[in-house]
Amino acid sequence: MRLYNTLGRTKQEFVPQRGNAVSMYVCGITAYDFCHIGHARSAVVFDVLVRYLRHKGYDVTFVRNFTDVDDKIIKRANEVGVSSQEIAEKFIGEFYVDMDALGVLRADVEPKCTEHIAEMVALTQGLIAKGHAYATPSGDVYFAVRSFPGYGKLSGRNIEDLVSGARVEPGEEKRDPLDFALWKAAKPGEPSWQSPWGLGRPGWHLECSAMSEKYMPLPLDIHGGGQDLAFPHHENEIAQSEAATGKDFAKFWVHNGFVQINSEKMSKSLGNFFTIRDILARFLPQVLRYFLLTMHYRSPLDFSFDALEEAEKGARRVYAALSQIDAALAGTKWSKTPLPQDILDEQAGYEQGFVEAFEDDLNTAAALGHLFGMVRLAGRVLDDKAYRKSEAGRELLARIKAEVAKWSGVLGVFGQEPEAFLAALKACRAGRAGIEPARVEALLAERLEARKAKDFARSDAIRDELAAMKVEVKDTPQGQAWDVL
Repeated sequence: MRLYNTLGRTKQEFVPQRGNAVSMYVCGITAYDFCHIGHARSAVVFDVLVRYLRHKGYDVTFVRNFTDVDDKIIKRANEVGVSSQEIAEKFIGEFYVDMDALGVLRADVEPKCTEHIAEMVALTQGLIAKGHAYATPSGDVYFAVRSFPGYGKLSGRNIEDLVSGARVEPGEEKRDPLDFALWKAAKPGEPSWQSPWGLGRPGWHLECSAMSEKYMPLPLDIHGGGQDLAFPHHENEIAQSEAATGKDFAKFWVHNGFVQINSEKMSKSLGNFFTIRDILARFLPQVLRYFLLTMHYRSPLDFSFDALEEAEKGARRVYAALSQIDAALAGTKWSKTPLPQDILDEQAGYEQGFVEAFEDDLNTAAALGHLFGMVRLAGRVLDDKAYRKSEAGRELLARIKAEVAKWSGVLGVFGQEPEAFLAALKACRAGRAGIEPARVEALLAERLEARKAKDFARSDAIRDELAAMKVEVKDTPQGQAWDVL
């Protein structure tokens, strides 16, 4: 398997350092608000990476942290008049609600910053002892960036270029504008802990270094997060960890791309800011998860509700095919009609292509293309009565169903019972369109009576009335069926 390593900016073969064991750390949320679509993308990307590595047989230890003390958390707590701990616990709980809905697996270890103060104090003490950090008279502790020669190796930034954009805020006691806080002296009304430098709290960058090293040996196999974290957060993690330990911090740095809203940067000030809750009020979680996988994880993802509706159509197509496959496989009489070799070869190509896409830097977009190829192939077999009723056709349909089931465990989509998903999807789409299912069912019952009475004018009028409501009616061997146009 090849993964794109931000450290070096190339695709590299992924080989774990310790046999079959894989250590993976991903930066989690700062718990001060509901998760937005960007959080969803990062969580789903790394969830799929963990699932695929385990599918390959690796023993993965996955650690994802929670930042539960931070300027933003303190600000929110002061605004609503509660403690920062209450704010953090509330939004950690809301994180789980959203991620459970999206099918994101829990990490093996989910450490919180406030539970690891001792480790962060010890790391800071070690950096001071080695000359990489210094305490100020007021009780702040800063990392001396110029003491670490490798600073900038992850982001590719030149330290002299960084100087021009750096500045010292009023009241700061930095020796150099580039230096960053490891420990912050306590301020009135803020949570604080005792340390050798007086009461204070850790800087944001410090927590991931301390917690990752506690739960996994260094170097980590994979460290991940959003592209926005590469600098300065991950750059600073590397500096403080490697300065403290003398070891590489992580072998692979994996970053997912940004989410844009209608081709613009997501921003509350622009009014284009969407939380996961906003989206799940209108679309099924499975549809959102599928949408997030339709673009390569490193590419920008342009979110719009129109794009989500297109993703919804794709998900419905897969589940409809699975439903049709189930119906065909319920048959009991099978002919000996063979399938053409090109059909069998085509399926084998899709199966191979799916694996190759995942092996090439977790290319879920390409992999989904091969899965849809299988769905189209199933459609060809289902549309041909001779193939559909043959033992060879049955075997191919069963093979396609098994492939989709296997990969649904990696993708986290297409694993639900087809009829249940399609029913939930119809209800969801009806809700968005303002359609009352009870009213539709009443009209369909009236239409059925009209047809029995051979009152075709009334039957057609009801169909037209339903069409005006954006309801499509189909007459099937099993009776009337309806869906949202």
